Amino acid sequence: MARYFALVVLVLISLGSRAESRTITDMSGRKVSIPDRIEKAVALSPPATYMLYTIAPDTLAGLNFPLWENEKIYTVERFKKIPVFGGLVGEGRALNLEVLLKIKPDVAFLWERGNSFTAINSEYERVFRKLGIPTVVMRMDAIQDYPAALLFMGDVLNRRDRAKRLNRYAVGVLQRVERAQVALPANRKVSVYYAEGLDGLATEGEGSMHTELIPLSGGRNVCRLKPTSLMGQEKISMEQLLMYDPDVILVKEKVCFERILRDPRWKLLRAVRNKRVYLIPYVPFNWFDRPPSYMRLLGIQWLANLLHPDRYPIDMIKETKAFYRLFIGKELSDSEAKAILWPR
Repeated sequence: MARYFALVVLVLISLGSRAESRTITDMSGRKVSIPDRIEKAVALSPPATYMLYTIAPDTLAGLNFPLWENEKIYTVERFKKIPVFGGLVGEGRALNLEVLLKIKPDVAFLWERGNSFTAINSEYERVFRKLGIPTVVMRMDAIQDYPAALLFMGDVLNRRDRAKRLNRYAVGVLQRVERAQVALPANRKVSVYYAEGLDGLATEGEGSMHTELIPLSGGRNVCRLKPTSLMGQEKISMEQLLMYDPDVILVKEKVCFERILRDPRWKLLRAVRNKRVYLIPYVPFNWFDRPPSYMRLLGIQWLANLLHPDRYPIDMIKETKAFYRLFIGKELSDSEAKAILWPR
């Protein structure tokens, strides 16, 4: 306990020495005083952490959970050594104050989706206020919020030029995909099932934040279940899936993808028979969901092209290389882009 309070004192002394500050309005409308120069930043949830990584990776000072193996691919070496302090990630990973105090961030980003996390964010704000660490709220209810969120984070971190480039890309993508689907007749929308879990029999219902790319890409989610929680992953039976009989199956887990191709029960589905089962690209971060990130700006193009290649014709190898160059700072070869697009 004495060690903990000593760390608190050191942080408060350090924070108190910051002379220059400015006042901003965050995405929830709160006025917040933040340091004029930010050298260390953290985010309390993966969506904001990933956005912090693409806008100012040199300022990212803490992670919400240990990196998955796929997250170590095509990310900078420093990213693999950043300490884990927890946050709003579920799975029992609470905030580790001792690690946070060692990090001593200049600012912390909170993710707010509608009113879903208001009470939790208020508690985090209270804790951070005691430590003298300013918190700013980012609103990312849907992929359409990403352009504004990019500009907001870029302003907070004084990376406005970088944020503007990413914003222009995001706006352009969303406009192109919308134009491609705007006059799509209802009877041409492709029926899609999103297979989660190792057995593929967990999914997300209509209106879930986890499947928002399906309707935006000209698809129709076959699962009409209403979400029962923010975590989602509603369980269904094989019999129910056979009744859905989707045109396309999107698979999150590689183990599940391999099982689907082997299991005779799944071969009764038209998507399997027609070879329209796709493992969602996941390097370095998932392109579709869990957690949602800026990679969905590439994922929505991938899906629009899969579902309606006539309406959204695009060279996905070329687009993947351009996206990784801009957002991740990585030059891919054609073979590397292919391996990412069609993981096996």
